Amino acid sequence: MNTFEYDANPGRVIFGSGSIKKLPDEIRRLRLSSPLLLTTPRQANLIDLLESVLSSSSPSIKPAGTFTKATMHTPYHITQEALSYVQTITADCIVSIGGGSTTGLGKAISFNTGLPHISIPTTYAGSEMTATLGETKDGHKTTRHDRKILPGTVIYDVDLTTSLPASISATSGANAIAHAVEALYAPNGNPITNLLALEGIKALAESLPQIIQDPTSQPAREEAQYGAWLCGTSLGTVRMSLHHKLCHVLGGSFNLPHSETHTIVLPHALSYNAPAIPGAMAKLASVLPGSDGDAIKGLNALLEKLRVKRGLKEFGMREEDVQSAAEIAAENPYANPRQVDLELVKELIRRCWAGEEARADF
Repeated sequence: MNTFEYDANPGRVIFGSGSIKKLPDEIRRLRLSSPLLLTTPRQANLIDLLESVLSSSSPSIKPAGTFTKATMHTPYHITQEALSYVQTITADCIVSIGGGSTTGLGKAISFNTGLPHISIPTTYAGSEMTATLGETKDGHKTTRHDRKILPGTVIYDVDLTTSLPASISATSGANAIAHAVEALYAPNGNPITNLLALEGIKALAESLPQIIQDPTSQPAREEAQYGAWLCGTSLGTVRMSLHHKLCHVLGGSFNLPHSETHTIVLPHALSYNAPAIPGAMAKLASVLPGSDGDAIKGLNALLEKLRVKRGLKEFGMREEDVQSAAEIAAENPYANPRQVDLELVKELIRRCWAGEEARADF
C-alpha cells in the first residue's frame, strides 16, 4: 500500500427521520440560545418550521432574526448584505436550512463572523460536509478552503427531502456522485477517502432510480441522503480537479444552475481524465449497475434512468460561449491527473453544451 496522509474533518452528524426535532437540544448543547435562521426566498416556509420546532421544545431559545435571500453560487453582494444584517441583531449562532445555496451562505457568514453554524440540508448537495466556500463576484467564482468554513453540526432529516421533486432529486444526487467521482482520482486521495466515495456512489446509484419511480419512497430517500453524506465527506478531505473547475466557471461566469451543470459535466470530465486514471475507472465501474466494467457506460446508463437534461444549451448557454469558458477554465486550472489542454477542454465543453452522450475518445 502506498503511503498517504488523511485529514478527517471535524464535525457532528445527527441522522434520521424526525431529527430536526433535536435542533433545540443541539443549540443547548453548544450553550447557545439566539440563532439566525437562514434559507432561500423559495424555501422561506422552512423558517416557520424551524420557529415551530424551537418554540415548542425550548422557550429559552429565541431566534435573533431571519434572512431569506440565500442565492445560487453565493454572490458576494448577498453575503455582504447578510453580514450587515448580522450586525443589527444579537445572534450567537447560525441555523441554515435548504440546499447548497443556503449552506454556502451559512458558511460565508460563519467564516466572516465566527458564529457556530448548524446546517440542515434538504437536498443532496453535500456542501455541508466540505470546508470549501465558493463565492461569485464580478462574474467569476472563486473558492477558499479553511477548517473554519465547515459547519460544526449537520442534521440530516430524511423527512425534509420527501417533497423534493424527482427531477431536482436526480440532479442533486448526480451532483453528489460527481463529488465522490472526483475524490477517487484526487491528487491527495487515499484508501479511506476511496472507501467513502465508493460507498456513497453505490448508495446513490441504487437509490436515485427508485426515487424517480417513487419520489415518496422513504427507504430510497434515506439511502440517497446517506450516500450524499458520504460523497460530500469524501470530497471534503481532498483537493478538487477539472470537473469542479469547469462547474465553477460555468456557474460563476455564465450563471448556469449548479446541480444541473454538475450532472452534465460529470461523464465528460471523467472521459477526459480516463486515460490517466485506470484504477479509479475500474473502482467506479464496480459500483455502477449495468456498467459491464466500463465506468463511462455506467454513468451514461444511470443518467438515462434519471431522465435528466444532458445539454448546457437547454439552460441558456450559447455556443459562442464555449471558447471563452474553455479559456477561463484552462487559465488557472485545478490540480488534475491529466494535463489540461485548451483545445481538448474546449471540445469537452462543446459536448456538454450540445448534450452529447459521453464517450471515451479524448
